[in-house]
Amino acid sequence: MPSSTRTVHPTSSSGVEDRGTPKGYVYGAAGAALVVLTAALVFSGAVAARQILDPGAIVRWGLPVAQTVLNLSVALVLGGLVFAVAILPYRRRPERNALASSTDGTVDEHPAFARALKVASIASLVWTASSVAVLVFTHSDLIGQPISGTSDYTKQLVFYMTQLDVGRAWLVTVIIAATVATLLFAVRSLTALALTFLLAVVGLMPMALIGHSASAGDHEAAVNSLGLHLLGAGLWVGGVAMLALLGGTLTGRLRTSAGSHGGDLTESVLRRYSALALFCFVLVVASGIINASLRVPGWSALFGTSYGQLVIGKVVFALVLGGIGFMHRRWVIPQIARGASAKRVLWQLIGVETVVMGGVSGLAVALSRSAPPEPTTLAPDATPAFILSGYNLPPELTPVRWLTEWRPDWLWVAVAVFGAVAYGLGIIKLLRRGDSWSWARSVSWFVGLVVLTYITSGPPAVYGRVLFSAHMVDHMMLTMVAPLFLVLGSPVTLALKALRPRQDGSRGLREWTLVFVHSKWSQLITHPLFAAANFAGSIILFYYSDLFGYAMRDHIGHELMNLHFTLTGYIFVLTMIGSDPLPRRAPYPLRLLLLFATMAFHAFFGVAIMGSNILLEPTYFGNLGRPWGPSAISDQQTGGAVAWGIGEIPTLVVAIGVAVMWSRSDARETKRRDRAADRDNEAELEAYNAMFNRLGDQDRARGL
Repeated sequence: MPSSTRTVHPTSSSGVEDRGTPKGYVYGAAGAALVVLTAALVFSGAVAARQILDPGAIVRWGLPVAQTVLNLSVALVLGGLVFAVAILPYRRRPERNALASSTDGTVDEHPAFARALKVASIASLVWTASSVAVLVFTHSDLIGQPISGTSDYTKQLVFYMTQLDVGRAWLVTVIIAATVATLLFAVRSLTALALTFLLAVVGLMPMALIGHSASAGDHEAAVNSLGLHLLGAGLWVGGVAMLALLGGTLTGRLRTSAGSHGGDLTESVLRRYSALALFCFVLVVASGIINASLRVPGWSALFGTSYGQLVIGKVVFALVLGGIGFMHRRWVIPQIARGASAKRVLWQLIGVETVVMGGVSGLAVALSRSAPPEPTTLAPDATPAFILSGYNLPPELTPVRWLTEWRPDWLWVAVAVFGAVAYGLGIIKLLRRGDSWSWARSVSWFVGLVVLTYITSGPPAVYGRVLFSAHMVDHMMLTMVAPLFLVLGSPVTLALKALRPRQDGSRGLREWTLVFVHSKWSQLITHPLFAAANFAGSIILFYYSDLFGYAMRDHIGHELMNLHFTLTGYIFVLTMIGSDPLPRRAPYPLRLLLLFATMAFHAFFGVAIMGSNILLEPTYFGNLGRPWGPSAISDQQTGGAVAWGIGEIPTLVVAIGVAVMWSRSDARETKRRDRAADRDNEAELEAYNAMFNRLGDQDRARGL
């Protein structure tokens, strides 16, 4: 809904006047960020004047300050959006007949919801402006010249934004920030705001691709760990800041869809955010340790360099914040409903937490401006394989090395760990409630996660960068093996059973799951014909276009390839044998027809690769300088055989599963009809026979 139609009320949901929020905490956080930033920059020497190509004091100081403002504004955008779409109630009265609370069509928004979006909207403007400032400052810092308005400087800036990776990354950040700002002022529905939140998360990606991560020795591990770190930190910092800014609107009690009063609003919001904060804390600490280990080579560098000492300071701050969060969960939140004294303690802790987080944000920017002890420049004697793939050649592939050569892809490791923990918590909730859950489904899900981790971080991923045959093993296992186990785990069914529905008009994980399952987009991608066409056709589009080369050379392309083929296989298997809810399901004969069609397509694709003498990606596989193994074209032909063999076996297993499900469905239908016949003394059969008797009587009456 356009912003002009919203109604913002000065009172809380209980009718108590909003007497203000602990905004001083946010101002204190901003001050702490600047103080810590200044001290850390001076300590590390990052703002010292350069002897050669010095851009001037304005750039040296302006860049980290602008970066700090950018980080805090992004956090507020993420925090405001996640509160609006997943934590806060949308309306004062969530009753079905309370969609419009006045005759002019305005929506009676909850004051906390309205304020969260107001904060996010203002922060998005700051994000856009600070992104532009960082773009200009980084350009001047790179060329070692002060900012000027001359034509030469402008031409250099345009070249920087359009031709250099760092400049293009910051330009994309500016565009995404401006788009998010526009959407925040233009849309109001929860679904549109959720899509805006996803776009804001995508806006973190360019920031993960630049800086130290862009030139780290293990580029992909650095980028993935930094991306996860930025996501966790943004949600964590933004969430705490939103609590401080929303304090005056979080009074009274929730209104349920039945019109009655629910629990205390502050307690409910704190409990919901506390679960998210715990996730963010684990994500930030784990990803921070991984990222720091890539840049600090050892304990001596950790304690003996200014960079390492800043890392230690950041760890200490993170542990302090974790301790405050623990106090929230164990002591403060359970006491909120008992009196005002507990709420005073709550806001005091939030104030301390907000200020500490401001200091951490400043320290993080100073750390990004400091030179790490581990060199981050490309070695002059880098091998062709390292230049093309980002990694040196692994040792020659042997049967044993199909188990021993690993290179963790931290993005997919995080996905697997999150999937395992979430699934386990769902099972625990069901068991505590007295419900049961199939052990076979559980085993299948966890096996699928292990297989997914093996594919993305194990030998298929390592050798898939240098051997087409190993890459094809990687691809076929992503599309057919891992999804087969994951689908049989029925994660959506478990989530819908374990999560309790909300009654206050807000959308939690359960509500968003149902929204997606019943959406038009879900109806399209899970349509059996579309799923089969996507499953089969995307292979041709990928391998016989520039997408293949992009996925092999570029980190983002490689991760998008993994995501696409995993989801493609998951959706296809789900439409065939899955038990999770879908908008529609194909009849069993059509499922078998689609399966046999895809089997034939895989066979055709594999045979075509086996018989081809043209290398699909010659500038990549032909230039790796691999001294062992078969030639590139022979290896590609082997990959064709792999595509044929691995693609057919899981498909045949799925076909057998469809046949078994068809047989069981017919058996259930037969039993249902038998029970119905027993109840009505075979009335249906008697009516059927009576119809034929009437037809016979009519024929005899006509003399036939």
